[in-house]
Amino acid sequence: MLENCVDWPVEFADKYRRKGYWQDINLYQHFCQLVERFGDQEAIVFQEQRLTFNQLLSQIDSAAAALSECGLKAGERVVFQLPNCPEFIVTFYALLKIGVIPVMALPPHRETEIKHFVNHAGAVAYFFPAQLRDFDYREMAENVRNECPSLKHLFVLGEARKDQQSLADFFNGSASTSSTSLVPASEVAFMLLSGGTTALPKLIPRTHNDYLFNLLQAASAGGLSAGVTFMAALPMAHNYTLGCPGFLGALAYGGRVVIATALDPETIFSLVEQEKINVIPAAIPLIVNWLNSDIPELFDLSSLNLITNGGAKLQPELRQQLEQKFSCIFQEIYGTAEGLLNFTPLDGPDDVRFNSSGKPLSADDEIKIIDDDGNELSEGELGELVVRGPYTIRGYYNAPENNANGFTDDGYYKMGDLVRLKDGYLYCEGRTKDLINRGGEKISCDEVEKHMLANSKIKSAALVAMPDPVFGEKACAFVILQPDQSLDLEDLKNYLLAQKIAKFKLPERLEIADGFPISPAGKILKKELRQIIAAKLEQESA
Repeated sequence: MLENCVDWPVEFADKYRRKGYWQDINLYQHFCQLVERFGDQEAIVFQEQRLTFNQLLSQIDSAAAALSECGLKAGERVVFQLPNCPEFIVTFYALLKIGVIPVMALPPHRETEIKHFVNHAGAVAYFFPAQLRDFDYREMAENVRNECPSLKHLFVLGEARKDQQSLADFFNGSASTSSTSLVPASEVAFMLLSGGTTALPKLIPRTHNDYLFNLLQAASAGGLSAGVTFMAALPMAHNYTLGCPGFLGALAYGGRVVIATALDPETIFSLVEQEKINVIPAAIPLIVNWLNSDIPELFDLSSLNLITNGGAKLQPELRQQLEQKFSCIFQEIYGTAEGLLNFTPLDGPDDVRFNSSGKPLSADDEIKIIDDDGNELSEGELGELVVRGPYTIRGYYNAPENNANGFTDDGYYKMGDLVRLKDGYLYCEGRTKDLINRGGEKISCDEVEKHMLANSKIKSAALVAMPDPVFGEKACAFVILQPDQSLDLEDLKNYLLAQKIAKFKLPERLEIADGFPISPAGKILKKELRQIIAAKLEQESA
């Protein structure tokens, strides 16, 4: 296991191997097995590009050879911020082949987050696009390199600047013909990002063994079958679109992955008609948009069998509306990048499918509901969900303090979610952590508050969730100003953008307050602030 990672205890690892959960096959080797079975079948569709499994493997091997020649070595970490495209899949697998560990950054992340990932992981390389929309990543990459001593290589998808290397020539050069890899399946394959409440995301080390089990079990629970056509529309670096079951799960069944170029209804549903899409992983903002749009009715959607929701709980009435409008099955997926996944059953009773958050994937997902003192609660009682199992990590990368707080002494991960257990199904009702879930994107209140408090105009600040019909929650900033100061929402947003944080973390409402409700211990009572803004929004709506 990589240094500064927490491994599973030997007795648990032995049990998971004995039960066949861990196959001791790394993810690249597994893909080579898929190529042997599905070689000439179409694997990837993106705009005018169509790649078979054989063509994909050829590009992967070529890229792996080129990256090795650049000096990347097994066990090194790199920050990986490529957008949805075939090059994402090729480069991802190429890094896995040579044992280099990608830290899976998302396209919205900016300089503050990228520097944190590089420094925390000791990353030696950064993979990024030249430009997306109106943002030039190349300039940001230079700033990051200048401030991060470990960073040696800048790999650009697109036109490179001086001292940056273009990925364009990596995919069609000479390559090793070997279809095997020496990287042990017990090693870390890549690192996902936590959605926790600490100032910046923690790094989640996922091994080849645990993640292969993760994606295969998720594909089974998601009803994927031979020849499925799967749409990748949400960020492919996110755990949900990556392997829950994600594009990796679709490929595991010899399926086609159609990569969408945009999220608007016309793009999505024209692709459904054109490519005969069967499965779309979605999230609350997309689903609400689709339900309120007439555009889907303009297309033939008869191929569509399943729409899933992940990231945040979709309300029961919207689940029913989705099935009615699209004549397909809805599936709720509730889980965490740290491991545990729960799926509602495709053929279960409506009460369970429309109201629950699903049940765990594995018989060896050990879950408990506990109170504030760590005592296990009875069925039906509300408490915090904790879990350990064959694909749930035992600790974050290089984070002993977070591990001490985030895991129990006997290895259970504290999810931070308030749930009830009924007849084997979980019902998620809130969370214990100070976190805003904006349509699946997690915003650490602590991180944004620290930036706000650095503003000389602000005396005190609190960031809380406010209800939103599209995203579920958005961020509202409550601020007490210094004497004789003024501040509006645009001023606050501009200030925070200057701190180089991702745009999705910005407050979308500002409330200037004279004081905050305070507990006897001197803490801001955020529950009361959430109630205040919810009441204001309801009044304004009325």
